[in-house]
Amino acid sequence: MTLPGRTGGFSVSGYGPERSTMSRLLARDSLVRRLDWPILLSALALSAIGAALVYSATRNRTELTGGDPYSYLFKHVVNTGIGIALMVGTVWLGHRTLRTVVPILYGVSVFLVLLVLTPLGATINGAHAWLLIAGFSLQPSEFVKITIILGMAMLLAARVDAGDRDHPDHRTVLQSLALALIPIMIVLLMPDLGSVMVMAMIVLGVLLASGASNRWVLGLLGTGAVGAIAVWQLGVLDEYQINRFAAFANPQLDPAGVGYNTNQARIAIGSGGLTGTGLFKGTQTTGQFVPEQQTDFVFTVAGEELGFAGAGLILLLLGVVLWRACRIARETTELYGTIVAAGIIAWFSFQAFENIGMTLGIMPVAGLPLPFVSYGGTSMFAVWIAVGLLQSIRVQRPLSA
Repeated sequence: MTLPGRTGGFSVSGYGPERSTMSRLLARDSLVRRLDWPILLSALALSAIGAALVYSATRNRTELTGGDPYSYLFKHVVNTGIGIALMVGTVWLGHRTLRTVVPILYGVSVFLVLLVLTPLGATINGAHAWLLIAGFSLQPSEFVKITIILGMAMLLAARVDAGDRDHPDHRTVLQSLALALIPIMIVLLMPDLGSVMVMAMIVLGVLLASGASNRWVLGLLGTGAVGAIAVWQLGVLDEYQINRFAAFANPQLDPAGVGYNTNQARIAIGSGGLTGTGLFKGTQTTGQFVPEQQTDFVFTVAGEELGFAGAGLILLLLGVVLWRACRIARETTELYGTIVAAGIIAWFSFQAFENIGMTLGIMPVAGLPLPFVSYGGTSMFAVWIAVGLLQSIRVQRPLSA
C-alpha cells in the first residue's frame, strides 16, 4: 500500500525498495541477520579481556615499554582493529572467491616462510620464525595455517562439490598432503615446533572432515609418531626445545632454569583462587616472575588476577567460538565450506588447549599464543581472518540451510 501524492511512495508493509534502513538491516536475508553473532561477540570479548591482561602484564615492564605503560595496550588494540578489518575484508570477498586465488595465497605464504631462513629472518624468544621488515615483525607461519586449510579444502572438495564423487579419492588426498607437507617442513627447519604441531592437527582435522578413507587418518597418525621420533633422534630440534620436553616429563628438573617458566606459571594460577587477587593486583604478575606473560603465558595473568571465575570465562568464550564453528561446519551445503570450518576448529581447539595446558603443566611449553587473547600482531590478524572465513561460510549458505 502506497500513500498517494508522494514521489516514489512509502511502503507501509516495509518490503520493497522503499523500506526503511532498519527494515533492510533486520530482514532475514540481510548480512547483519546472517552473521554468526555469538562467534563475533565472543571473539570481541576475548580480545577485550586480552587487552586488560596484556596491559596488566606489561605496564611495569619498562624494558619492554620504554617507559610508556600503555604501549602494549595500544598496540594490542590496534592489532585487534586491523584484525577486525581483515575479517570484514574476508567476508566481503567471500570464501568462494578466495578459493579461486588459493594457489597465489599458498605461493606467497611459502615464499614468506622461506624468507625466514634467509638473513631477513630473526630469532625472538628462542624461535627463528620471524621476519623483520622496516621495523615490523611478522611471523609467516601464522598465515601458513590459513593457506594449508584453504589449499587442502580446494583440492579435497573439487570433485565432490562438482558432483563427480561422494568423497575424495586416494590421489587427491595424496596431493593435498603434499601441499601441506611443503610449508610444514620449512617451518620445522626454523625450527618452530609449536606451529608444526598446530599444522599437523589442522591436516588431521581437514582429512576427517573431507570424508577421506580412515586408512589415511590412521596412516597419518602413524607417520606422525615415526616422524616425531626421527626429529628427536636426528637432532632437528634446538637444545632449548629438547629441554622444554625434558622439563615437561620431569617438572622437578632444574626448577630455577628450564623448569622455571612452568613452575612460576602454576604458582601464579594457583594463587588466584576462585575470584582472583583483583585486576592489576597480582603479585606474580606485578613482580614479573612469569616470563612472556603478555604472549605465551597470558593465561597466568587471568588465573592470578581474575581467578577461576575469570579463567573459566575465557574457556567459556572459546567454547562458544568452537561450538558455533561446529554448527557452521555441519550446516553448510558444500564440502569446501565444511572442510575450511573443520580446519579452523582443529586449529583453534588444539592451540588453545596447548597454550592453557602448558601453563597448567599438562602440556609441554611450545611457544603458542592463546587465540584472540595473547599479544601479537600476526597471530591476531590470522585468527580474525579465520573468523571472517567462518562468517563467509555462514552468510553464503542458502537461507533454508
